[in-house]
Amino acid sequence: MSAATIAIDAARVELLLNELRLPGVKAIWPKIAAQSDKEGWPAVRFLAALAEHEAADRTRRRIERHMAEARLPAGKTLACFDFENVPMVSKAQVMALAAGDVWLKAGANLLLFGPPGGGKSHLGAAIGLALVENGWRVLFQRTTDLVQRLQTARRELALEAYITKLDRYDLLILDDIAYVSKDRDETSVLFELIAARYERRSMLITANQPFGEWGRIFPDQAMTLAAIDRLVHHATILEMNVESYRRKAALERKRGPGRKPLHVTAKELQNTAD
Repeated sequence: MSAATIAIDAARVELLLNELRLPGVKAIWPKIAAQSDKEGWPAVRFLAALAEHEAADRTRRRIERHMAEARLPAGKTLACFDFENVPMVSKAQVMALAAGDVWLKAGANLLLFGPPGGGKSHLGAAIGLALVENGWRVLFQRTTDLVQRLQTARRELALEAYITKLDRYDLLILDDIAYVSKDRDETSVLFELIAARYERRSMLITANQPFGEWGRIFPDQAMTLAAIDRLVHHATILEMNVESYRRKAALERKRGPGRKPLHVTAKELQNTAD
């Protein structure tokens, strides 16, 4: 086969790969083809190598898209989460949750309770990140921000469509649910979201207040009980009742390393002599 014929065929391949939308194959096929020619691969091995590269490239690009749409806070990973500071949370259990296979397929929920600064948002975001890396679709939102979007959708007579749009996400992370104001318009759209996802799509919720104080969130007792009932029916609950990490760090910075002694003690003299 002449060099001119090879060049024409290569140009045709480039055009066809563009038309078929196979960017992964387009990027790698010259290198793999050269290796195949040099080593005398059978056609099936050459095709398998191209297909494997395209599949891996599509997975990488899909994860990149899902990572961008997840809106997760930067730097919140399981690797940098201080499990020793939250001994009541099992690292093994969290790692199992990060796989997502069991609870997300069942539409179950994950609820994280504890005082401000205890690491709830970090852990929730870190689990979300791990789930995205494992192929799941996740959306992280401050609850107040999402409630505002739901209210806007209701005013535009598009609440049902907006809630349906959120169904694309396997997990919806609602951070700081306790900061929603006790306003009927706000809490009613939040309740509709909870009810719509019940037993179908999962939610991860962080809250500073225990269930007994959720009457401050929802305007009446019936709605409070109904919301709690739907959330806990299929849920894993993690209690993170620890001292605020931010407060501890601030106190340590304030204390500093301490002053050096003004005088050498007798014990220090003895140690020096020894």
